[in-house]
Amino acid sequence: MPPKTKRAAAADVDKAGKTGKAVKNSDAVVNVPERDAAKDLLWARPGFLVRRLHQIHVAMFFEECKSQNITPVQYAILTVLSVLPGLDQTALGQEVGLDRTTTADVVRRIEERGLVERRENPADRRTRHVHLTKEGKSIMVALRADMARAQDRMLAPLKPAQQEVFMDLLSTLVEANNQYSRTILRTV
Repeated sequence: MPPKTKRAAAADVDKAGKTGKAVKNSDAVVNVPERDAAKDLLWARPGFLVRRLHQIHVAMFFEECKSQNITPVQYAILTVLSVLPGLDQTALGQEVGLDRTTTADVVRRIEERGLVERRENPADRRTRHVHLTKEGKSIMVALRADMARAQDRMLAPLKPAQQEVFMDLLSTLVEANNQYSRTILRTV
């Protein structure tokens, strides 16, 4: 009989609680440790694994980028502004998947650090366009290798071909489910 997948094992745990049994090996009885029922249940859930991987990535990002005291969300905003300068805050939030309130708060914090500046839109005074400052551009350059190292560390357990497949699958899931997010990515 082929080994069960983690999802099938989790279904067995759902039905029977913990699994564990004594197995006779020749003349000796070997105790097979009980499975961790909670782990089996949680690890069968893609949402749990995605959240856990995100926690791991954030920790790696902070380890690699600690010299500049910047968050992954702040770095994402700086990244977008480095290639799309002058976006208003609503468009900027849509590029990184943040609601308007969160975007405004993050932009305010990085503006206080001198990494971006908001300029009034002459055509519509209700909106402000966000631009990287010289300091913001310097931070982007300084952190580029550190950020890449955090990404590489997270993917390191996978072979290069697996990394490519993993990224393709993640992109497919994000694109197919984008409409369920509180903030829909504009670029999808």
